[in-house]
Amino acid sequence: MANSTDFLGGLAQAPDNSSLVLKSYFWLQQNASIWSILFTSFVALCIYDQISYIIKKGSIVGPKFKIWPIMGPFLESMNPKFEEYKAKWASGPLSCVSVFHKFVVIASTKELARKTLNSPMFVKPCVVDVAIKILRPTNWVFMDGKDHVDYRRSLNPLFSRKALSVYLPPMAEVQNEYLERCVKQSENGSTTYMHLFREFMCAISLRTFCGTYITESQVKVISDNYFKITEAMELVNFPIILPFTKPWYGKQMADMTMEIFEKCAQMAKDNMAAGKEVTCTMDAWCKLMVDTKQREAEIGVAAAKADKKSYVREFTNKEISETVFTFLFASQDATSSACTWLFQIIADRPEVMRKIREEQLRLRNNDCTVEADLDLIDKMDYTHMVVKEALRYRPPVTMVPYVVKKPYPVTPDYTVPKGSMVIPTLWPALHDPEVYENPDEFIPERWLPGSPANQAQSNWLVFGTGPHVCIGQNYVMMNLISLMGKACMLYDWEHTITEKSEDIRVFATIFPDDDCILKFSKREHPEVL
Repeated sequence: MANSTDFLGGLAQAPDNSSLVLKSYFWLQQNASIWSILFTSFVALCIYDQISYIIKKGSIVGPKFKIWPIMGPFLESMNPKFEEYKAKWASGPLSCVSVFHKFVVIASTKELARKTLNSPMFVKPCVVDVAIKILRPTNWVFMDGKDHVDYRRSLNPLFSRKALSVYLPPMAEVQNEYLERCVKQSENGSTTYMHLFREFMCAISLRTFCGTYITESQVKVISDNYFKITEAMELVNFPIILPFTKPWYGKQMADMTMEIFEKCAQMAKDNMAAGKEVTCTMDAWCKLMVDTKQREAEIGVAAAKADKKSYVREFTNKEISETVFTFLFASQDATSSACTWLFQIIADRPEVMRKIREEQLRLRNNDCTVEADLDLIDKMDYTHMVVKEALRYRPPVTMVPYVVKKPYPVTPDYTVPKGSMVIPTLWPALHDPEVYENPDEFIPERWLPGSPANQAQSNWLVFGTGPHVCIGQNYVMMNLISLMGKACMLYDWEHTITEKSEDIRVFATIFPDDDCILKFSKREHPEVL
């Protein structure tokens, strides 16, 4: 190795305007071995990473230093603990962490969560780092500004009351099929149901979105393998897609699913062009495009485009497939979580099951064969309160990651740096003791008309708020209310309580840590309360 005199001599030969770092690098390049260069570069990178983190952190809550160089708490985050999340939320209104190259700011109060969700000038949804690769960069969820508004306007009719009334009958058929499967799965006694509920909700979504264009075998393949997509979308994952990693398997599954959806989209276009009836979301979307073409032929293209409420441009099969995949992505894990918690919560509270059953029989005039329509669902006041309270008590979505487009002054004292991730947290707002008395208790009656909970609309963040508020929230409520009403009326189920039943496992959304152990049976006389 060269001595200190050589080092100083090397620096002297460097260009006068070079920084100390560049001069040092110049000397190393001439005198050091490859290993010493690599070691020095690694040390320099670690120092840079630490300094960058400290500068970005500023005054907000967070570790003083990154204990693990570069990757930060990546290994600990591979198996996230809900109690650790809660501790982070309770640590301060703003807190931070840095994983690999990503600096993450967590907004834990209702005010900061709402501000972020309503700040499209500064932030846009990103889900997780690999999401843009799995969902594809062209996907509408990554659009911004006017492009996003215009695209979303075309989708709003797909979740109108008229559209939901079309989706409800096939949804009821899938509910009937899987409730019978719940009974069959209990033939040998109590068993875990979380995985069956995930398949259940996936089947409902696929039948709603794709109708009969998607085959039973395709539904089975997607339902069985969807967890690979969920694993790929975990909040903390390896930032690039490498072969045989979770993101790699997730992308394979996503691409396969979207390829199926493209073929379904073409079949829907053909049927709508032939004047057939709307039976699913793809049909409804393609029918809007057919109607637009007809108006263009009748009144001209310019006049048709001027009517922004009814004008729907021609969408490609690829666009339809990517969009429907986001519908599935948005609904699958969240409704699976809600469904699992609802069955567990109701089983543990016999009085709740009895009240739902009484309401269902009364509304159906004791005729258990009556399938619910939207008007009947609107009258299920108590069942609605149970579902809404479950979504508050165990919100499926606890955090919503956004990426910062430009420096974001989230508070007067702190600006989130450009390129960082900022995560509005929903749990604290939904467990605010100033709004929800005894927030950690399940109390459906807190949603009675005129109650403090109903009046505190700003705390109800289950479906988000702002320009990216959940477009399918009425669909979700229709599904869960109709399902729980039917299940309570026609079936009994018991919950085996374990020491992990109330512990929360984080897997994209949240689930009971023991996978929800139940035993189902069919009621012999469902018309009897």
